[in-house]
Amino acid sequence: MHIARTIPELREHLARSRRPAFVPTMGNLHEGHLALVQEARPLGDVTVASIFVNRLQFLPHEDFDTYPRTWDSDCEKLRAAGCDVLFAPDERALYPEPQTCKVHPDGALADILEGHFRPGFFIGVCTVVMKLFACVQPAVAVFGKKDYQQLMVIRHMVRQFALPIDVVGSETRRAADGLALSSRNGYLSETERAEAVQLSRTLQSMAEAVRAGERDFGAIEARAMQALGARGWQPDYLVLRRRSDLQAPAAGDPLVAVAAARLGKTRLIDNLEIPPTA
Repeated sequence: MHIARTIPELREHLARSRRPAFVPTMGNLHEGHLALVQEARPLGDVTVASIFVNRLQFLPHEDFDTYPRTWDSDCEKLRAAGCDVLFAPDERALYPEPQTCKVHPDGALADILEGHFRPGFFIGVCTVVMKLFACVQPAVAVFGKKDYQQLMVIRHMVRQFALPIDVVGSETRRAADGLALSSRNGYLSETERAEAVQLSRTLQSMAEAVRAGERDFGAIEARAMQALGARGWQPDYLVLRRRSDLQAPAAGDPLVAVAAARLGKTRLIDNLEIPPTA
């Protein structure tokens, strides 16, 4: 695995590649990230991953400084997963001058849910992803569905800018008990880790209500919020939305249940796609 630290070095190494397949990450890799790399491998002629903790997508009170950096372990895992090239710039290499040109995604999609609770988050995400796309120039980019809204925002950005990139959404990887794999799971205490599975179980209960024919989505959402709150969680949202644009659904729309909630000091997100019912 070749490790490139600068944009010119990366471009020189990829100069002969006709179809890079790309997986951007912030490091602290787990099996979910490695599954993305393995999914990317047959989609291109070279498999590229990046590790960059992007300051632009963290709010001032969030965990940028304490976000886990596990460089040696990450490199070992990427080699074992078959990654060909790792792009690992520092801030000066990726942002050699203040990044005053930023990508502002469509507010109808980006200012709701995560964007409401984390203002400016998707501006930071889109800006760094656009810059990484410019560096790697991939033909394919693979993102996990766990960050459901992020995947949709990036797809919209790629479509709007007519980028020649196929954005592939990869299914969420979960622990045996159903907890979605996340770098932030490492913040959980042993007791919190045992409780954390309740987030995915709550989404399952919302899906079961829909499949049983209940159509008062507001009532389903309110029960979910109350159930998690009663267990000591601080939920930001547990909602049923239309998969295509995360807006309020109409009858027959394919749905997705999306959630964000804080357990102790750790904020977790998850989602569950719900097939349309007759």
